[in-house]
Amino acid sequence: MASADTSWPEENFSCSICLDVFSSPVSTPCGHNFCRACITKFWDEQVKYKCPVCNELFKTRPDLRVNILFSEMPCVEPAEVPCDVCTGTQLKAVKSCLMCLISYCQTHLEPHQRVAGLKKHRLLILERQKNILAIKDTIADGVQVLTALIRCIEKCQDDLNQMVKEKLKSTEKQAEDLIKGLEQEIEDLTNRSSEMKELSQTKDHLHFLQTFRSLKDPPPTRDWTTVEVRPPSYAGTLRRSLDQLEETLNMEMEKLSDAELKGVQQYEVDVTLDPDTAHPKLILSEDGKRVHDGGVKKELPDNPKRFTQCISLLTRQSFSSGRFYFEVQVKDKTLWSLGVARESIDRKDWTDRTPETGYWTLLYYQDVLVFRDNPDVRLPLRAELQKVGVFVDYDEGVVSFYDVEARVHLYSATGCTFRPFIGDKIIKRPKQLMLFPELESLLYEIFHTSFNKE
Repeated sequence: MASADTSWPEENFSCSICLDVFSSPVSTPCGHNFCRACITKFWDEQVKYKCPVCNELFKTRPDLRVNILFSEMPCVEPAEVPCDVCTGTQLKAVKSCLMCLISYCQTHLEPHQRVAGLKKHRLLILERQKNILAIKDTIADGVQVLTALIRCIEKCQDDLNQMVKEKLKSTEKQAEDLIKGLEQEIEDLTNRSSEMKELSQTKDHLHFLQTFRSLKDPPPTRDWTTVEVRPPSYAGTLRRSLDQLEETLNMEMEKLSDAELKGVQQYEVDVTLDPDTAHPKLILSEDGKRVHDGGVKKELPDNPKRFTQCISLLTRQSFSSGRFYFEVQVKDKTLWSLGVARESIDRKDWTDRTPETGYWTLLYYQDVLVFRDNPDVRLPLRAELQKVGVFVDYDEGVVSFYDVEARVHLYSATGCTFRPFIGDKIIKRPKQLMLFPELESLLYEIFHTSFNKE
């Protein structure tokens, strides 16, 4: 049975009334197609019912039937990706070619399914809508984290204000009680002083002696020299509030880091090692996913791509634009270095591996983790790293590193220039950025014997 040919001119997908892509396409009895709303409005304004294309006249208003073929054609909707080849009316892209870097609708995809040379191109089913959703989820996660943090700060502030009010109220009551006691003693002493003064002026000596017995002992008084009203201390309360805020902040930052990692993992690429770049001591697996140090320098043909001093290698894949992400297994490794590098790096001599020389790498040795720079940037380690994620935004000039298992961001280098310099000018022709796994570092199994001897 012959298959339907979908390689039609683009005008066949347009309504002849509104000249736009069909919306709810329907067919008339004469076989012409229109948007349901367009043909309905057209006939509502006519006395006689005729086809706008061929002018065939119908005795009664025809029943419109849904055009199943056109209804199932993938036209572009909001937030969808259009075909890069369509001119005029653009249909929805169904697949993208990783070689051509172009998105195709079903019609324009046909050569990739027919031509021998194009069949070798790698098609990846279009996932951009999922990427959009992932980005939206990342933004939503960030907003959620900030909202939770604001709520925590407001709660800590309310708790602190309430505690201050309670302590201040308690201090005020204490001060009021002390003032009342002091005023009472002053009043008693004042009264006694008045009585003594009055008694001293009496001329009745018998009365003086009788009254003096009751006044000779002064009323009991408090030793006010030891009494003080100290302002309340809020240090403990403030410390507890700050501790709670720090705990909440750490929790929310972990959530944010997790959301950030999910966001960059959508750009994950499949990489394989390039044997033409590998130092002669390195032995690669057949699938190009593993490498280890064989300890013996093999006799290999001279290759300008090959590292001859540093026990290093690159991957086959290289990038000159866009974003990409890959992961490296480093569990139980005593020394490793990994990251990305320019294609133009020196592979024959020892080089100080910093961004100035075209390297953006992490180095781990003796429980110390640093980002190689001038000077090196020492990074904190929560626990032993097992898997490192590397994300590169070529156009923005960003290289970021992640602890995949802990889902924690380790470090980001910004302002990176991935094109080499000549004098004070950047070469206009873009140099490709290459994945750079060095020493013990790539994907699954790396082992370097010279650092593992007893």
